[in-house]
Amino acid sequence: MEAYLIGYLSGKHGSRSSIRSATWPMSSMIVGVLDERDRAILVALQEDARATFADIGRRAGLAASTVHERIRKLEQAGMIRGYRAVLDPQALGLFVTALVSVMPLDPRQPDDLPDRVLEFSEVEDCHSVAGDENYILKVRTGTTSDLEDLLRRLREKAGVHTRTTVVLSTPFEHRPLTP
Repeated sequence: MEAYLIGYLSGKHGSRSSIRSATWPMSSMIVGVLDERDRAILVALQEDARATFADIGRRAGLAASTVHERIRKLEQAGMIRGYRAVLDPQALGLFVTALVSVMPLDPRQPDDLPDRVLEFSEVEDCHSVAGDENYILKVRTGTTSDLEDLLRRLREKAGVHTRTTVVLSTPFEHRPLTP
């Protein structure tokens, strides 16, 4: 199967739909078949998603048209999920970052917290975790008073206990993944 996947990524065999019908997770198979040029493309895009195909091609040792085709295939394979602007929270007035551990008040309540917190724009990330908590939320607010208000609303709306850790500083976040 590995040769078939390599052929798919290089455009020589099969279609995406025939590969999708496989019963094992595609991401684990595709990672094993990335070549150094695909890795260079992924690194370049993580550093600057607005780079031109020609700029990426210079870094990867490929023609711009080849970079375009490889990026298209990496997108189709689900390796590249999207492109977005990275905003500065402080420039937007969001000076307080906190990690909120969430546990249900009633252990029998449905495990639908992600749906219940979607309406809270302050919730940036929601992680299902193993341990004492069920979820850990990364939230951003303008002030500690805003954080306190958010926690109150979370407890009321979601029916949960919370434990909050306020972030003092962030030496780094959103590190590029190593393909």
